[in-house]
Amino acid sequence: MIEMTIDSIRVSLVNYQRVVILKEKSADRYLPIWIGPAEADAIAVKLQDVSVPRPLTHDLLKNFITQLGGVVTSIIVNDLQNDTFFAKIILAMNGHTIEVDSRPSDALALAVRVKAPIFADESVLGKAGLLLDKETGKPITAAEAKLAETPGKVVDEEELKRMSAFKNFIEGLDLSGLGKEDDPNKGKK
Repeated sequence: MIEMTIDSIRVSLVNYQRVVILKEKSADRYLPIWIGPAEADAIAVKLQDVSVPRPLTHDLLKNFITQLGGVVTSIIVNDLQNDTFFAKIILAMNGHTIEVDSRPSDALALAVRVKAPIFADESVLGKAGLLLDKETGKPITAAEAKLAETPGKVVDEEELKRMSAFKNFIEGLDLSGLGKEDDPNKGKK
């Protein structure tokens, strides 16, 4: 498992879909995960420390877990299948560890409320992780970077098709400022 932080929330220029950008804590690899507008707002509200008059859904979930004696110990983005990300919320309750299946967006909205660490499985980063090209500053997939390092390696046609769909999605994002410490888009939608 690789520890991640929430770098920012972006909007696709192609279809206006929201994307949360996770950054590897100890490296310059990014993981973009498309999420719904309500979840993007829920994450952004907490990241920007905006107070709301009544609890939002993820605040309610946090309150339920706390009232039942549980603690969110971490969340894990653990799988990617057919362009769908999967996550687990890891809870400690009554001396037991409980894993709860979740959408990554909901898990992230909860994690920012309870200050739980965020992890991504290496296999997910291998499929959908991004690096910034050192020469152009443009994003390249981790899979493309591996191909560039291994001349002559053959990738099956299905894998190329999956990579191209993901690459088209990434190219529709405004990633200006990604990887810069003083990113003005950090935490904004």
